[in-house]
Amino acid sequence: MSHNSPASSGNPPDAVSPAPSGVPVTAAADPDAAALKRARAEKIGRYVAMFLMPLLMVSMLVGGYLAAMHSPEPNNMPIALSGSAQQADSFAGALRDANPDAVNVREVDSADEARRLVLEREVSGAVVLNGGSATVYTAGAAGASQSSAVTALLAPQVLGQGLSLETEDLQPLPENDMAGLGAMFMTTALMLAGYMPLSLVLSNSPELLRFRRFVPLLAGWSALIAALVWTVVGPVMGVVQGHTAAVLGICWLSVFAVGSVQLFLTRILGPMAVLAGMLLLMVLGVPASNMSMSVHTMPALYPFLHSFLPAAATGESLRSVLYFDGDGAGARLLVLVIGAAASLALTLALDALKRRRKPDAGPLPVNVASLHGGPRPKSRTWRYVTLAFFPLVMVSMMLTMMLGAMYQPAPRDMPVAVAGATVQQADQAVAGLEANMSGLFDLRAVDSADEARELVRDREVTAAYVLPSAENPGATLLTNQAAGMSAQQVVNQVFAQVAAGQQMELTTEDVAPMPEQDSMGMATMYLAMGWIMAGFMIIVVGATAQPASRPLRRLLPVVAAWAVGYSALLWVIADVFVGAIDGHFLQLWAVGAVAIFCMAMFTAVFERLIGMLAILPVIGILMFLGVPASGAAMSIYMEPEIFRYLHEVLPMPAAVESIRSILYFGGDTVGTHVLTLIIWGAVSLAAVMVIDRLKPPRTEAWPVDTAPAPAAPAGEMPAQRELAAV
Repeated sequence: MSHNSPASSGNPPDAVSPAPSGVPVTAAADPDAAALKRARAEKIGRYVAMFLMPLLMVSMLVGGYLAAMHSPEPNNMPIALSGSAQQADSFAGALRDANPDAVNVREVDSADEARRLVLEREVSGAVVLNGGSATVYTAGAAGASQSSAVTALLAPQVLGQGLSLETEDLQPLPENDMAGLGAMFMTTALMLAGYMPLSLVLSNSPELLRFRRFVPLLAGWSALIAALVWTVVGPVMGVVQGHTAAVLGICWLSVFAVGSVQLFLTRILGPMAVLAGMLLLMVLGVPASNMSMSVHTMPALYPFLHSFLPAAATGESLRSVLYFDGDGAGARLLVLVIGAAASLALTLALDALKRRRKPDAGPLPVNVASLHGGPRPKSRTWRYVTLAFFPLVMVSMMLTMMLGAMYQPAPRDMPVAVAGATVQQADQAVAGLEANMSGLFDLRAVDSADEARELVRDREVTAAYVLPSAENPGATLLTNQAAGMSAQQVVNQVFAQVAAGQQMELTTEDVAPMPEQDSMGMATMYLAMGWIMAGFMIIVVGATAQPASRPLRRLLPVVAAWAVGYSALLWVIADVFVGAIDGHFLQLWAVGAVAIFCMAMFTAVFERLIGMLAILPVIGILMFLGVPASGAAMSIYMEPEIFRYLHEVLPMPAAVESIRSILYFGGDTVGTHVLTLIIWGAVSLAAVMVIDRLKPPRTEAWPVDTAPAPAAPAGEMPAQRELAAV
């Protein structure tokens, strides 16, 4: 049977070859039609993947964190109680009657037993009754937020029964880590280092996932990460002092255990294992770790998860070693050992089963030829170095930027107004206060309480101290909780001491209290994070899943549609599903769409230049610098001074302040912050246009095998071959 090519038959170049003898023309055309259909289906599938992966990842993070932490309340919080039988029973009954679901009271025989339970972290706090007084015991090193929650829960009951109140911190946090953030950020970095590399390896170098090769590589990788984490938080930053061997051992075991679990998930879920790892380790794991917020102030699911998830085991082990001489670390480390051993055993069993079922199975496909946006490196060494470079830099940035910004919070020139009947009276008060609080506050004299209240409401100052007057013999402290809880807590504490030293009664007035559904202000931070993440992920995922979307004529409408649609979905998650916000749809939807679009354009600049490695500078600027500079988690006046400058220029602060203004202050400053976002987007779009003129974007994935393709068989059309390759 002979085949005629288009050239030999005289047909035009795009004509269909004649059918072989005896075969209908329609049958000969079927392969082309089928190839076109497959290509069309793959194109649609790639666009779906481009949207689906960012949608799932961002929605999980925002929805999961908000659901866990947007409105913390004591929930079955274990409290030890000691005192005479009659007095203890009466106090326990009153405590349960006030909120039956808030506490789990354990009556003990002595004050020593109550203190021991607090130090061993078997209870969150304790109250010891002694006649007309009561002492509330906490352990700040077991969690600063937990200590505050215990005191807020027990103090009203003590005072309500006419008892004098004393508080004692049995194990305060050390000065080198006064916020207790060292263990928390170390835990988050270790989780990231354990699960993130496997998704990269699976897509780029799946041969490394063979069991016999992977386990020793994981052991070495765990040692490298342990050394990096200890070096940054220890000798470089001084957050951790001493405990070198124990910290290194815990870090190694944590990364090894998480990597082992992620290997098993990769075996059963393939590329989607990254979502399962994110769910278990970050979305559920970080809240359940008890590091940032007590699990006894979250829904009932989280104390259960706290007992076995690796983030909780890692965080509590580090906390035990750093602050409690290792007490309680053994049981937590056993969780990691069991998890690693079980995961490796299950992986071995699954591999053996797959070999029996498919003894001739070929190697896993490579989905990402390179991480740097160019052709696949011919040298395996360079490819493997790039794979290691990515998570190493990510972990280093997280620790140095975020932990470095927040691990030693202290007020530094925090603006506070001092109001008197006259400016002269206020100036005298400012001079006296500055003599005792030099460097802590930037005190400004004003001549009326109304002016001070307006400054606080407009966020020009964090608080105002109103001096006594003929009408009001006591002092008044004006605060603004919605503008930042950490700043409010600091000024409350400091000026309560000031008033006590001056033997004056102090009244506190909050000009903008937080609503009940978001009592910690978490909606502001996580909604802004959702906008930022949605912007950069659509570009990074899209460039890999659907390279054909990269040219601006295609990218702009795709990103615009994504920004409009996903901004609305984030509002639905925060309002309808979680209930962390109430209304303000149009404003939040519009600003969110602008933020997502502009951050996508910013990410596109780096994606054009360095491919998937764009994640590193983008996350470094937008998240690791942006979150501390936003003032959402901690006041910028309690961080190094550079973050006050960054607060005025970075997109994350602009997003946070836009949301804050919309939710709590009638949208008073939205225009300024939206302008910041637009400038970032416009400059980035211009940069992308210049880059595309110099180097047009590639619309096909780089081939894994750069060897010349074999010649097409006789009778096979080039177009048909290209479609089949797709």
